[in-house]
Amino acid sequence: MMTLDDLNTASATDFVTLLDGTYEHSPWIAERAAAARPFASLAALKVALARVVREASIDEQLGLIRAHPELAGKAAVAGELTAESTNEQQKAGLTACTPEEFAKLQQLNADYNARFGFPFILAVRGPRGTGFTRAEIIATFERRLRAHPDVERAECLRQIHRIAEIRLNDKFGVTPERGQQLWDWAAALATHSDTDDFLTCTYATPAHTAVAEQLMTWMRDCGFDEVRRDAVGNVVGIYQGTGDQRLLTGSHYDTVRRAGRFDGRLGIFVPMLAVRELYRAGQRLPFGLEVVGFSEEECQRFPADFLSASSLVGHFDPAWLDTIDAAGTTLREAMQAAGLPGTVDAIAACKRDASRYLGFVEVHIEQGPVLDSLDLPLGIVTSINGSRRYTGEIVGLASHAGTTPMGQRRDAAAGVAELILFVEQRAAAVPDVVGTVGMLEVPSGSTNVIPGRCRFSLDLRATTDEARDALDADVRAKLTEICQRRGLSYALQPTLAANAAPSDPAWQSRWEAAVAALGLPIHRLPSGAGHDAMKLHELLPQAMLFVRGGNGGISHNPLESVTVDDAELAVETFRSLLLQIPHAH
Repeated sequence: MMTLDDLNTASATDFVTLLDGTYEHSPWIAERAAAARPFASLAALKVALARVVREASIDEQLGLIRAHPELAGKAAVAGELTAESTNEQQKAGLTACTPEEFAKLQQLNADYNARFGFPFILAVRGPRGTGFTRAEIIATFERRLRAHPDVERAECLRQIHRIAEIRLNDKFGVTPERGQQLWDWAAALATHSDTDDFLTCTYATPAHTAVAEQLMTWMRDCGFDEVRRDAVGNVVGIYQGTGDQRLLTGSHYDTVRRAGRFDGRLGIFVPMLAVRELYRAGQRLPFGLEVVGFSEEECQRFPADFLSASSLVGHFDPAWLDTIDAAGTTLREAMQAAGLPGTVDAIAACKRDASRYLGFVEVHIEQGPVLDSLDLPLGIVTSINGSRRYTGEIVGLASHAGTTPMGQRRDAAAGVAELILFVEQRAAAVPDVVGTVGMLEVPSGSTNVIPGRCRFSLDLRATTDEARDALDADVRAKLTEICQRRGLSYALQPTLAANAAPSDPAWQSRWEAAVAALGLPIHRLPSGAGHDAMKLHELLPQAMLFVRGGNGGISHNPLESVTVDDAELAVETFRSLLLQIPHAH
């Protein structure tokens, strides 16, 4: 087996030879990466190789893509693949295609080449490392055939890096066992769903309770000293330390509808695996570790934002108990049906005493494309964006589309369209500020009627409250100006106002030191999504670690994915963080 020392001490020529076959017929990648030695870790080597490709010319990138064979293509049939490609295609079962599957793949290869001018690349051993099925490969092929050429070229390169990662693991004899365990836990939990077609796990349903029960079983297996479900359904696991104080960590186990497997749950599994290692080694930290699987963060069933985290900080609104879901069930009734007390007193007892805790840290899938586009497995969160959300309506005059002159129209949809463009331009003008109109509706619209009404949503976010409020003020002023100029009226209803949650500097520094200890670059980025940490921010200092998501960083989607290697790095980073923390008092 190869070692890092072999690579770090080899001559430049031998370095390239040792890495032969990692990237298909492309020795120039290793030649350029040699200058970045010494590598502190295998992860650092992988990042350095990916950086070479990212900084290469488009022609060089296309050359790398075209160096790869088609899946189940002519080279495979003729036995002309490299040993590595032959092994991978065999493991994916591509050498055992039925005649129908083979014909389908040949047609997809032809269509793909005609559209993009390069072969379809897929790391057929997948994020788990054990391989996609032929059906999954064909479905991915069909989906990506619809992509924009620039997007698809970037995805091919990311797939090539995943292929290289798996090949390097083989060369080094490395198996990311903790990452595999995390991946398998995520897959097992995903079998509990409110619906049969896609993963959906909303608050206080039978599937939600089954997830809580499974988490508690696994926590006990990992060696937690205390495991329980509290009054709002949070799963709480405590691993005692030698001191009285605790570090609080965790994330949520509920999901959106048609969800991915890792949003929230990743941040429960990572500290569970850390505790399992501590327990197996007979090791105690100078502080306790309290891991919380938050029962509700996604606000899918009841209109109660951060229901479970709010109970920990003492901000649970008793009025929430009387809110109803789409079926007319109250939150109180849903809680009691799930075996929870559903009383204000029981929920109030969930509040934590800040003096007993060192802080709150959370590990979370990024839910965005930044880390994936930079070929970085981990990122440090600087702040969770503050946001303001509205539902709005512009009212004009519905009139005949053929007889009303352009200069005499009061078109409500055109007014909203102008607002949308302003939101886009204004948000883009300031770093780390975003604005979105995600819903748009013309009630009773018709092809030959000028829209008299247009409903819309408005979502404004920024890393600081000041930047958020400036955006908010400018957008509302523009809405007023548009309506006055066009002869329209409007109504705007606030639906959410959440303050930004900047990361605590000391905790953010600990995350950075833990990432640097792996030999990885430190990349800082804001979180545009809301998280349990922004609620805990009201009680404790907090900071977050992001883990790269696959498939372009997509989240809230069944395509959401994390590789076992990135999950392994997240566990190692969390362990490193724990060992940095000063003795509790």
